[in-house]
Amino acid sequence: MSMLAKRLANVKPSPTLAVTQKAAELKAAGRNVIGLGAGEPDFDTPDHIKEGAYKAIREGKTKYTAVDGTVELKKAIQAKFKRENNLDYALDQITVSNGGKQVLFNAIMATINPGDEVIIPAPYWVSYPDMVELAEGKSVIIPCPAEKNFKLQAADLEKAITPKTKWLILNSPSNPTGAAYSKTEMKAITDILLKHPHVYLMTDDIYEHLIYDGFEFYTAAQVEPQLMDRTLTINGVSKAYSMTGWRIGYAGGPKDIIKAMGAIQGHSTTNASSISQAAAVEALNGPQGFLKDWVESFKQRRDLVVSMLNQATGLTCKRPEGAFYVYPSCAGLIGKKTPDGKVIQNDADFVTYLLDAEGVAVVQGAAFGLSPHFRISYAISSKALEDACERIQRACANLR
Repeated sequence: MSMLAKRLANVKPSPTLAVTQKAAELKAAGRNVIGLGAGEPDFDTPDHIKEGAYKAIREGKTKYTAVDGTVELKKAIQAKFKRENNLDYALDQITVSNGGKQVLFNAIMATINPGDEVIIPAPYWVSYPDMVELAEGKSVIIPCPAEKNFKLQAADLEKAITPKTKWLILNSPSNPTGAAYSKTEMKAITDILLKHPHVYLMTDDIYEHLIYDGFEFYTAAQVEPQLMDRTLTINGVSKAYSMTGWRIGYAGGPKDIIKAMGAIQGHSTTNASSISQAAAVEALNGPQGFLKDWVESFKQRRDLVVSMLNQATGLTCKRPEGAFYVYPSCAGLIGKKTPDGKVIQNDADFVTYLLDAEGVAVVQGAAFGLSPHFRISYAISSKALEDACERIQRACANLR
C-alpha cells in the first residue's frame, strides 16, 4: 500500500521548472544551450531595494513578523493599490505570502470544497489547475485560441458557469501568451460576473507593469467596483522589480477570505522573510523610473523575437501586449520529419527536437493547456535571443 496521498495522483511536476533544469544539466555537461524557459527578468534587483534589505539586517529586523505581513509592507501595498489601481483596501484586507504562488495556493485551499469548480482560461499558467486538483476541486478549462487573441470571451465564460462555479482565475498580462485585457475587454468579463453573484474572481496581475505600445493596464475591481467584495486582486514584486528569489507576493480582497488565507499560512510557512518584506517596502514606495528602461528593453526583445519567429518555416507568432513571453504556433510543422526520420506529432515532439538538434530550450504548449504551441521567455539578452531564433529558424528549415 502506497504511503502517498491519493490527491497527488493528479498533480504534475512544473514543466517550466523541468525545462530550466534540463537546460542547466545539458550546459553542465558541456552542451551549448540557450534556455528560453525561465519566467524571470535578467535584470538585477535595483540597488535601492537591496539597500532596504541591508538596512533591515543592520537594524536587527530578522525576527518573526505577523503571519500575513508587517504593517509597514501592508501600508506600502495599500498605497500601491490606491495609487496605481484606484482600489481602497483596509490593512485587514491585505495579505503577504512567500511569492504570488503561495497567495494563490492559500486562496484556493481556503475556499475550495470537493467538487467546487474553478474556471481557468487556456492557455494558463501551469500551476493553476494543479492547485485546484490538490484542493479536490474541478478545473473547468475554456480554450482561448490565437484567433481570439488568447483571451476569454464573455459568451464562453457565461456558458461555462454552473451552480458549482466558485472562482474565475484571470491572468492579465498572461503567462504564457503575454495577452492583456483592455478596459473594454475586462468590462465584458465583469458584466457577466455581475449576473452570477456566487462566482468570485481571482485576478493574477503579476505582470501589470510589463506592458507595451501605450497599452493601459486595468484590473477587474478597478473596472467594476461592484465586484470589490468578491474579487481577490493578486500581485507581487517578482516580475516588475526583478525580485523572483526574494519571494514576496500579496493580495487585497474580502476580509473573511484574507483571514482564512492567513490561517492556512500560519500552519504552513508562517511569515514571508522579514528581510524580503523590508526590501518589498522599498520596491513599492521607492523610485519607479528604472521600469521605463526595462520595459523598453523588453519591447525591443519582443519585437525581435516576433519578427524572427514569423520568418521561420511553419511558425506563426502573435505580438503580445505585455509580460515577457510569446506563444508561437507550430501547427505548420506537425506531420513533418526530422533529419533522422522522426515524425513531429505534437508540440512536445517539436520542443524535444529543438533542444536535441539546436540546443534551444522552450516549453511545450501542452503544459499550458493549448496546443500546438510553445512558450518562449524573452527575458534574456538580445544577442542570446537572436542566436536562439536563428537556431529555431534552422531547425524548422531542416524539417521535411
